Amino acid sequence: MLELDEGKTFTVTRNGVPVGELSPLRRHRFISAEAAVELFRTAPSVDYWDLRADLDAVADQDPSPRA
Repeated sequence: MLELDEGKTFTVTRNGVPVGELSPLRRHRFISAEAAVELFRTAPSVDYWDLRADLDAVADQDPSPRA
């Protein structure tokens, strides 16, 4: 199916009722290291201690075994 290769999605029907969808697989896209560095150059900085506090707030750090 040429259209599927081009990214088109199809609805599968049974007696006119939608029952599924046929869509192209997502292909992994790779970019050069230089392009990745350029993308991250304008990303906001991450404060380690703020990130750690956020992670600790949602993760249980109790090392004792669970019953």
